Amino acid sequence: MPEPRGIVAFVDIDDTLIRSFGSKRIPMTEMVRHVQELHRDGVLLYAWSSGGGEYARASAQELGVESCFKAFLPKPNVIIDDQPLEEWRRLIHVRPAAATSKSVAEYVSEVFGDAQSSAQRDNNS
Repeated sequence: MPEPRGIVAFVDIDDTLIRSFGSKRIPMTEMVRHVQELHRDGVLLYAWSSGGGEYARASAQELGVESCFKAFLPKPNVIIDDQPLEEWRRLIHVRPAAATSKSVAEYVSEVFGDAQSSAQRDNNS
């Protein structure tokens, strides 16, 4: 399995992996497949939700992707850091509709720049 150095992804549950209409829950199959691909390609994945860590775990289990995630977390209400989020280096926000067409190499390129992406390609050869 390739090791995309430093790629860590936090994946939301509601309206990212599963959509709810009343009591009906509909898997977002392309995103579920994308999570499986990222896991297979060595990305370190965390599931999180404003519904809490146990809700995130139960939802991932329902979708059959629980084993893809390292941990299940609640979304934070407060982030204590010396930098505002918009100043974080090596952080990108990707909407689910755009995520499903991205490869790990594309994430590496966007996060680390072309030098890291080239090294990644060399390691995967």
